[in-house]
Amino acid sequence: MQYETGFSLPSKDDYVPDRQSGWIEKDVPDQSQRTAVVTGANSGLGFETARVLFERGAHVIMAARRLEAGRLAASAISGRADHSRLNVVELDLGNLESVRRFAETITTHPTIDILINNAGVMAMPRQSTVDGFERQFGINHLGHFALTGLLLPQLVADGGGRVVTVSSDMHRMGHIRFDDLQGIERYGRWSAYGQSKLANLHFAYELARRARAVDARLLSVAAHPGYAATNLQLRAAHERGKKGRFWRGARLFAQSAARGSLPQLRAATDPDAQTGTYYGPRRGMAGSATVVESSKRSHDESVARRLWAVSSDLTGVGYEFSPVN
Repeated sequence: MQYETGFSLPSKDDYVPDRQSGWIEKDVPDQSQRTAVVTGANSGLGFETARVLFERGAHVIMAARRLEAGRLAASAISGRADHSRLNVVELDLGNLESVRRFAETITTHPTIDILINNAGVMAMPRQSTVDGFERQFGINHLGHFALTGLLLPQLVADGGGRVVTVSSDMHRMGHIRFDDLQGIERYGRWSAYGQSKLANLHFAYELARRARAVDARLLSVAAHPGYAATNLQLRAAHERGKKGRFWRGARLFAQSAARGSLPQLRAATDPDAQTGTYYGPRRGMAGSATVVESSKRSHDESVARRLWAVSSDLTGVGYEFSPVN
């Protein structure tokens, strides 16, 4: 899983300015006095996102499935794991009880300015979460749906919170199969991944609509990293008993995790970001962050409303926003 494997510090090449590509790391504004929650923060995109937010002055809560991995990552970021602006809190998105414990643990923070729903799994063999959900749908979508709902009071407390949901360009191959959401009748690891990433976008856009309908000062923004060299692909291969030789070779053509994190960093911190916006690499699978278009299917509001209702029922988590008619 992306959020339980190791981390690596970026190289100096990751910071080379490319003004023809737009938004780069140094464009991230000061984040002092802000609190950010990043899921899957101990590796890959989550690690880089947590690092930049911390370096810009934010108080960062690093959510990680394995505390030891999270603490090692925090040490790499701050120089010591118990830094006053960097906390590691256990979170297993495949376990709704863990999601609730996490939300209760961070109630000591009355305001959350940024929530980055970053953690995820990809193209796994069919397995079930603790709660009986298909693993990719359960972790990538339902876990984050529940987490956001539980943290919603803190996100809207100070009138300006922002939720960033990380999707993938693989959402284009996804379909929300309401007749078989859990992949019991038929399961393909890539089609299940595509469904979960399409669900991420439906959630991000529907959250934006619901917040707007009640004039809540909450931005809901989505992002995708393009193709970035993280441990996500290798973990998927290992889960299938493979050595990951293909992915190791393919990583030679990928951008770094530091660059892959730029779209979600822009989504989280750009003062001009608009709710319902989708950010991705300027050149499709690589490059710095810009506004991009998602598939026509991702904008189907009737599907989004139905998925919202199903997700609330499955997780037992409701939102204070009134239903959109």
